[in-house]
Amino acid sequence: MDRDTRLDAILTQARKDRGRLDAGAVGLFSLTTLGIASVVGAGIFVTTGEAAAEFAGPSVAISFVLAGIAAALTAVCYAELAAMIPIAGSTYSYAYAAFGTFMAWFIGWDLLLEYLFAASTVAVGWAGYFESFLGSIGIGFPHALANPPFGDDPGAVNLLAMLIVGLATALLVMGTRQSARTNNAMVTLKMAILVVFVIVGAAYVAPANWEPFVPPNEGDFGEYGLSGIVRGAGIVFFAYVGFDAVSTAAAEARDPQRTVPRGLLLTVLISTVLYVAIGLVLTGLVPYRTLDVADPISKAIEAAGPGVTWLDNAIDVAAVVGLASTVLVTFYGQTRILMRMSSDGMLPPLFSRLSARFRTPVFTTIVCGVAGAIVAGLVPIEVLGQLVSIGTLMAFLLVCAGVLVLRRTHPHVERPFRVKRVGLVAPLGILSALALMAMLPVDTWIRLLVWLAIGMTIFFLYARRHTEERFAALVSGERAAVPDD
Repeated sequence: MDRDTRLDAILTQARKDRGRLDAGAVGLFSLTTLGIASVVGAGIFVTTGEAAAEFAGPSVAISFVLAGIAAALTAVCYAELAAMIPIAGSTYSYAYAAFGTFMAWFIGWDLLLEYLFAASTVAVGWAGYFESFLGSIGIGFPHALANPPFGDDPGAVNLLAMLIVGLATALLVMGTRQSARTNNAMVTLKMAILVVFVIVGAAYVAPANWEPFVPPNEGDFGEYGLSGIVRGAGIVFFAYVGFDAVSTAAAEARDPQRTVPRGLLLTVLISTVLYVAIGLVLTGLVPYRTLDVADPISKAIEAAGPGVTWLDNAIDVAAVVGLASTVLVTFYGQTRILMRMSSDGMLPPLFSRLSARFRTPVFTTIVCGVAGAIVAGLVPIEVLGQLVSIGTLMAFLLVCAGVLVLRRTHPHVERPFRVKRVGLVAPLGILSALALMAMLPVDTWIRLLVWLAIGMTIFFLYARRHTEERFAALVSGERAAVPDD
């Protein structure tokens, strides 16, 4: 299939999706909270302290600015493609338009696993915070039901992690509007508590803790100094992965060609401002070397004195609510990519069927929820944490490259949002993704290769033939409607 035919087919499918799904269910505010739910998650409660203590000191605020700029380079490329191709598949569909079937399958298949591990990891983190919160109000939870059967502290199953996955799955089945409203409420509460922390904490800052603002380098690359700022930026950049979840909602967004690009850019801007503010307050409350702990915000509040102990409880609530919203949004993104791949013929049609009652992919959502619950309930967080988001960085790379390719192959297609100076912005986005991928551990690359080997088998045995047939029928107008449940 040539490029023009392929893009026509994708745009036709985008229109069909909006007729089948609950189009208009997600407005600009909901799109922005969708992105913030992914970005302002576990990273803000842990990564900020780690980056300050080990690499950048108080200048971790500069690290967040640099990471935010790198994320923005990719976000504007996402914005152009989301406005040009407002379809649920996000990176998968953009790769299909720019590079064809093989690369679309490559990134789609990898993102399915990345979203699963990301959601399961956050679910396990949520379980830990929720168990701690229960303990703070005098409610104990059985050890055997709060820990997986493997790891350093084995139990029977992590029932709390499975619980949050089950709740997120049920909400996603019930409908996009209900899920968006719940996420809006959770993100609003989380952001309000974090803003209160910044305002209250600023009153207790000791400026001496910011001196020197850029600690001198201690010999090796990344140990403070200017190299420490750069190393810190590489570490905290992983807090930003997930903002692309905004683009997975394109088929259900209100006026997606305008709202999705704005939601992407607002997500990066708001998240960067909040990360910088929290980084400054944390390092102003306590010496930066003491922040390499699992709960740096709690440690900073403790240093502020007994008058603000109430804020520590509020932060626990923010963590519990905030991580729950991250689980919800991550599973949402996974189900939409899986649905889109099925609708294109790359996976069996069952995965793209929608419920006539809820207008959601019920079967797909339940399958993702069951898989996520099993992983979250049985696999320890230290193992999940090793499976870093290499797929997301690969997606960033392909999106930036895709903008360049489509500018050359389809220069006259309407682009409601255009990247300015694309010849500079897109290559910088590609280089930043490549640099971060090179920093990932070997285990991550091995996992990627094993998963892709499985995916290539499915591609050549099933996906390649079926997707070409499906798109050929779609272009010729012979494709039958996908039946609802």
